[in-house]
Amino acid sequence: MAIEPVQVFAPAKLNLCLHVTGRRPDGYHLLDSLVVFASVGDRVSADMGPELTLRITGPEAADLTAGPDNLVLRAALAMGLDATLVLEKILPLASGIGGGSADAAATLRALARLTGRPLPPMAGVLRLGADVPVCLAGRPTRMSGIGEILHPLPPLPAMACVLVNPRVPVPTPPVFAALARRDNPPLPDLPAHALACAPALAAWLSAHTRNDLAAPAREVAPVLAEVQAALEATPDCLLARMSGSGGTHFGLFADSATAENAAATLRTTHPAWWVAPGRILD
Repeated sequence: MAIEPVQVFAPAKLNLCLHVTGRRPDGYHLLDSLVVFASVGDRVSADMGPELTLRITGPEAADLTAGPDNLVLRAALAMGLDATLVLEKILPLASGIGGGSADAAATLRALARLTGRPLPPMAGVLRLGADVPVCLAGRPTRMSGIGEILHPLPPLPAMACVLVNPRVPVPTPPVFAALARRDNPPLPDLPAHALACAPALAAWLSAHTRNDLAAPAREVAPVLAEVQAALEATPDCLLARMSGSGGTHFGLFADSATAENAAATLRTTHPAWWVAPGRILD
């Protein structure tokens, strides 16, 4: 059991690709996705306390409340613990990069480390959200089913990234409602040659995978086409694509220097957008 307060990083989740392969009778969509995590993210701090409390800080805290639907509080309740929690919110809300799910996963890890208690079973984790299991895994993963089937990926080449969000709400239900087809083919297996270097992986992703939610998301928020074009136009961008159901897009780059240059350009040309450079975590 930990004595000192525990702090856990909650990295942004990026869907390098996302195929919608079906829909269950209960309405849940079946997905097939390659998921990685970025060095940009939130932080959750936990300490023992006489009751469950949550304080939210950080540049993206203004529109987030510590109400009963907050995933940090729901994760603490799933652990059955009273604790003093602090969420430093860096990622934009409802942006397709798993911010709330990453926060829930970080809360579970923090409380487990703080108390020595085991994590909830998969069914309990899934009740927090379909992306929480992969965020709890926290490493490059092929995710399928409704989020409960996880297969670790082999080591990926070193890559940098730039995350861009236009600060336009992209609610998930209308995106799925606008999806023209829900029985798309699954992902092909990731071949060994795609792991040789960042350009090889980006080329394979571009040729053989997609995000099935990108087109319907652009119907909901047409500005996303501008985000895609702006990222694609940055020098040395290997791949630009939307993550999840939007509206954050990512650009992949071979190294941090080119990613930083691209981020600086985008901040100048689109000062109202949220732009964050980083690297893809192992």
